[in-house]
Amino acid sequence: MPKKLGGFIGCITILASFIISLGIFFEVRSATFQGPVIVHLFDFIQSGKLYIPFSFQVDALSALFLLIITGVGFLIHVYSTSYMGHDEGMVKYFAYLNLFVFSMLLLVLGANYLIMFIGWEGVGLCSYLLIGFWFKNRDYTNAAKKAFVMNRIGDLGFLVGMLLILLNFGTLSFQEFFGQLHNGQAIVTSSTYNWIALCLFIGATGKSAQIPLYTWLPDAMAGPTPVSALIHAATMVTAGIYMIARTGALYTLAPMILHVVAIIGLATAILAATIAIKQYDIKKVLAYSTVSQLGFMFLALGVGAYTTAVFHVMTHAFFKALLFLGSGSVIHSMGGEQDIRKMGGLGKKMKITQITFLIGCLAISGIPGFSGFFSKDEILANAFSGSPVLYYLGVGAAMMTAFYMFRLYFLTFSGDFRGTEEQHHHLHESPAAITIPLVVLAILSIIGGFVGVPEVLGGHNEIATYLSSVVTNTGDFHLAASTEWTLMAVSVIAAVIMIIVAWSVNRKPKFAENKGLAKVLENKWYVDELYDAVIIRPFGALSRLLDKYVERSGIDGVVNGVGKTVKWGGNRLRLLQSGQVGFYIFIMVLGIVVLFALSFFWIK
Repeated sequence: MPKKLGGFIGCITILASFIISLGIFFEVRSATFQGPVIVHLFDFIQSGKLYIPFSFQVDALSALFLLIITGVGFLIHVYSTSYMGHDEGMVKYFAYLNLFVFSMLLLVLGANYLIMFIGWEGVGLCSYLLIGFWFKNRDYTNAAKKAFVMNRIGDLGFLVGMLLILLNFGTLSFQEFFGQLHNGQAIVTSSTYNWIALCLFIGATGKSAQIPLYTWLPDAMAGPTPVSALIHAATMVTAGIYMIARTGALYTLAPMILHVVAIIGLATAILAATIAIKQYDIKKVLAYSTVSQLGFMFLALGVGAYTTAVFHVMTHAFFKALLFLGSGSVIHSMGGEQDIRKMGGLGKKMKITQITFLIGCLAISGIPGFSGFFSKDEILANAFSGSPVLYYLGVGAAMMTAFYMFRLYFLTFSGDFRGTEEQHHHLHESPAAITIPLVVLAILSIIGGFVGVPEVLGGHNEIATYLSSVVTNTGDFHLAASTEWTLMAVSVIAAVIMIIVAWSVNRKPKFAENKGLAKVLENKWYVDELYDAVIIRPFGALSRLLDKYVERSGIDGVVNGVGKTVKWGGNRLRLLQSGQVGFYIFIMVLGIVVLFALSFFWIK
C-alpha cells in the first residue's frame, strides 16, 4: 500500500471514531439518557453457571474516555503523517497505531472485566510492537521486551483479581458485581475485598507505571515520538486509573488498600520528579514527568477522589501529548538529536513550537488559567482533606515538576545554540501537519480545565457532576473557602518560585560532570541496576543452572535415554535376523519348547 494511502486510512478511521464518540458523549449528557446502556453483541462464554457475554457498556465514564482516546488519537495520527512520512515502515506503523486505538476502545467500552482484559492485553501488545518499531536497533527491542514483561507481571495481578471476583461473586459483569456490593448480597469478609482490590491495583501499577513496575516507561521512549505521545502519555498508561475509577465501589469497601494506593502514588510522584531534575534526554524528562503525573492521579484515587483523578487524566492527556509532540518537533528540526545540552536558542527559529511548548509547561506546572492548575489543585485539596502530610508532600512534588519542566524549556528554547553548525543551519519550524496538532492541543491545554472550576472561584465542577452517575467519591471533601484560597496560593507561589529558580540556574548553563546526589539522580537512583542485581542476574543464574542440570541432564537425559536404550536394543536384536533358515527353525523349536515348559510347570 502507498504510504499516503496508509496514512489517510489511518487518520480517517480515527476521525470517524471521534465523530461517533462526540455523538455518544452528547447523547449521554442529554437529560433523556437513562444509563448505563448495555449493548449485547453475542454470548461469549457459557458453561454451567458461568455466563460472560461480549457486551459493551456506555455511560458517562466510558463516553469521556472515548473522546480523549479518539480526539487526542486523531491529532497524533495527523501529526504522524508528517513525522513518519519518510519511514519505510509507515503503513505498518499506522496499522499498529489503529490496532492500539481499537484495543483501547475495547478496554473502556467493555461491560465486564473479561472484555476490559482483552483490551488491556491488546494495548500491551501494541505497546510492544510500537516501542520496538525500529527493531534493527537492539536497545529498542530490549526496551520493547522490558515493557512487555513488566506489563505481564501486573497483568497477572489483574487476572488473579478477576478470578477472585468470579469465585466470590459468580460474575464479571460490572453491573451485577457492583449491584452485589451495594446490596450486600455476597457473603464475603473484608479481607476478600482487600485481596481483590490489591490484585487489581497490582495490575494498575504495571500498566500505569507505578512503583515498583515503573522502569519500563522511560525506556519506552525508544519508540517514535508520536507513539510516546499517544500510548505513554495520553491513553494506555491511564488504563490503570480508568480501571480503579470504574471499580470505585469495591475500593470504597477496602479503605486499607486505598491508603496503599495513595502512598504508592505519592511515592511514585516524588521519586520520578527527583529523577527528571537531572535527565538530559528531552523525551526521558517527559517520560519521568508522565510517571510523576500518574502518581498524582493515584494519590487522588487513594484519597477517594475518583472524579478528580479522571479530571487530571483528561487535562494531562492535553498538555502531555502537547509536550511530547513539541519535543518531536524539536527532534525533527535537530535531525534526530535528543540531548538538551546540545540545543538552546531554538525559539528564534521555531516560534510556534516554542509558544505551544511554553503553554504545555505552564499547564503542567499548575499556573492559574491553564488546565493543569484546576485538576492538580483539586488533587492537592483532596489530599489535604485526607491528610495534611499528603498535601505538603504533594506540593513538594509539584514544585519539582515546575522546576524540571522549565529547566527543559529554558535549556531548549532560550539562550545560545549549543549544537553543531550543520544542525544550526538546518533549524526550521516543522510543517503544518506537525504544528496544527500542536496549536489545537495548546488551546485544549488552556481551556480544558474550565470544566472543573471550583466553587470558591465562582465556578461549578461540571466534570464531577457529569461523572456522578457512574463514579461516587468517598468522604467529605468540602473545605472552608479561606482554606481553599490558602492551599491554592501556597501551590501557585511554590510553582512560580521554582520557575524563577529554573530560569536563574539555566539561563547560562554550565554542564559539569554530576557528583554526589546529582549523579545518583542522573542514574535514576540506580533502580535498574538494583533490579538487575537482585532479580535479573540471580534468576538468570538459576535459569542456566536448571537448564544445565535439570533440563539437559535430567529431562532431556531421560527422554534421550529412552531413545538410546531402544536404539541399543534394536542394534542387538537385529543380529538375530541372520538370514540362515536352519537358525530360524532352531529358534522356532526353542520357542515351542519354552511354551510347552511354561504350560506344563506353571499354568494350572
